[in-house]
Amino acid sequence: MSLDLLTTLKQGVAELGLDLSETQITQLLDYLALIQKWTKVYNLTAVRDPAEMLTHHLLDSLAVIRPLRQQLAGRQPADGQGFRLLDVGSGAGLPGVVIAICCPDIAVSCVDTVAKKATFIQQAALTLKLSNLKGLHARVENLDDHYDVVSSRAFASLVDFTSWSRSALAPAGVWMAMKGKDPVEELAALPAGVQVFHVEQLAVPGLDAERCIVWMRLSGS
Repeated sequence: MSLDLLTTLKQGVAELGLDLSETQITQLLDYLALIQKWTKVYNLTAVRDPAEMLTHHLLDSLAVIRPLRQQLAGRQPADGQGFRLLDVGSGAGLPGVVIAICCPDIAVSCVDTVAKKATFIQQAALTLKLSNLKGLHARVENLDDHYDVVSSRAFASLVDFTSWSRSALAPAGVWMAMKGKDPVEELAALPAGVQVFHVEQLAVPGLDAERCIVWMRLSGS
């Protein structure tokens, strides 16, 4: 992996106010290389240029780390042991694998209906030595477990995302939906049972595009 990518990544991490170890920086670059390798055969992502992948995938996903930690601060895990996050329609593992690298205290499951993508996540967990990461080949609506955070990135409409994953959300859990520009029409279409409690604007280093997180929970929770 080139020195330019390392420099750009470290600069982006600093701009995002993240404190990552050299091991975590190396894991992020190794993950990027793994996506490149697998994409040649399995078409995990439409973005092929390493520098563009760094900005559009890694830094874009890294932008949610601080907001995620802020949301979990002061909360208690649903199982009383440790926080669990489900990344829905995870594809190449964005943002799930990035969260697993940066937050070793969070158990991350990446679910996808495409078997090769779930297999890629399992390979990433093995290659990057991430014991807190696993890939699931399943439909999210068929999962039995409950998660403190259910996330998605450019996955589906907010209505479909919350409807399909509702049974996987712990009673006091939150949805974290990564979106481009503020999805006004999608927000208006949400049912009464889903409460939007924060739309958080994100600034992604090197990316001149609108990004936000829509934070939601079950009404009354």
